[in-house]
Amino acid sequence: MGYAEAAGTLVAAKHRRRERMEASMIRCVQFTLILAGILLAPMTAPAAEKVDLLLVLSADVSRSVDHPKFLLQREGYAAAISDPHVIDAIRSGPHQRIALCFVEWSGFGAQKLVIDWSLIDGPSAARKFGDQLLELPRSFADRTSISGGIDFSAAQLERSPFETPRRTIDVSGDGTNNAGREVRLARDEAVAKGIVINGLVILSERQMPWNAEHTNPPGGLENYYRENVIGGPGAFVMVAEDFKSFGRAIIKKMIAEIATLRVAPRVVMR
Repeated sequence: MGYAEAAGTLVAAKHRRRERMEASMIRCVQFTLILAGILLAPMTAPAAEKVDLLLVLSADVSRSVDHPKFLLQREGYAAAISDPHVIDAIRSGPHQRIALCFVEWSGFGAQKLVIDWSLIDGPSAARKFGDQLLELPRSFADRTSISGGIDFSAAQLERSPFETPRRTIDVSGDGTNNAGREVRLARDEAVAKGIVINGLVILSERQMPWNAEHTNPPGGLENYYRENVIGGPGAFVMVAEDFKSFGRAIIKKMIAEIATLRVAPRVVMR
């Protein structure tokens, strides 16, 4: 091979190497631009699953609720959630499902999320929720801060992973607010956010000797809840004459809350 031919071959080899390097650089630049586009693109959150109702079951476990009453209350909620009439009400909605969470509260700063948000779309999911409720221990046995219970329940609605315009807090209790801030302030702030607060009053057969007006205030506990606790469009109070009738009362209450057409009359369970 002559000198001129060898020189030409060397030049051609260099040219091919330069082309390969340029092509590699172009691919690197393209990959970098694609990656940058992905990283800089607006992050789109997945759409929240739609339900017909977000319902916080918010239960009083203050010291006026003794252990037998506590068990009746827990058993009443567990049975109500899987009751066939409640399941029928759930399935009557456009999405045929609701989302529940269960909160227990007592004195100032004493609130606990016992069961986080759960989708209820039929008997199986309802039974699972109820079984969990029966197995978990009691959270507190302190004073009674209905306002703290409302504030904590409203916070759970704000963090729910489900979507619906209907958001309700179901407050059950056997006494007046005697700890934390003024209950009307908590009620009004929640209602201003579009939340409906309903009440289930559990009447006491005997007054507490150390604080009779706590469970039997002037005008009655039902009227106290009506004036201070419930709020929002269609809000209502239901009454259980005692803890033994709580289970039947909560079934009627949940049906009224789940149904699209709200029912607002006073109901006394006997």
